[in-house]
Amino acid sequence: MTFKQLISISILLLLMITPIILQAKEKPIFASKRTNTAIKGYDSVAYFTENKAVKGSKTIAYKWHGAQWLFSSKEHLSLFINTPEKYAPQYGGWCAYAMSDGRAVAINPKAFEIYNDRLYLNYSNSVLGHWRKEKDQFIKQADGHYPDVVDISVLEKL
Repeated sequence: MTFKQLISISILLLLMITPIILQAKEKPIFASKRTNTAIKGYDSVAYFTENKAVKGSKTIAYKWHGAQWLFSSKEHLSLFINTPEKYAPQYGGWCAYAMSDGRAVAINPKAFEIYNDRLYLNYSNSVLGHWRKEKDQFIKQADGHYPDVVDISVLEKL
């Protein structure tokens, strides 16, 4: 085998594994195994535009990071498509308080807060109340855990 052939094969192999590497770096999103829907079907953009939890429509959907995202309007869908990182919840949609403790826990879509232009979801309104008291500390701790704490096996159990 010549040096040129060896380089060609190496480049080909690199090109073949690049999508696998990129896919592995994609941060996991909380979505139920049954429906594969993020935020339990709620419109992530509505949290920002309406400051409330609004159910999305199955007819206005977009697949991002392996999950189905539902929206209440085509305008919200368009905003999300243009800047999904802005509208997607922190920690892949898992409970922000639990993530601060290194745990991946499901959420109640109505237990939310927009803070520093980021969407944080929590397990319940009582947990949200606790989280609000020391949110800066909890955010710092959760930032240190996500996405490492989220094991693919967690996704498979939902």
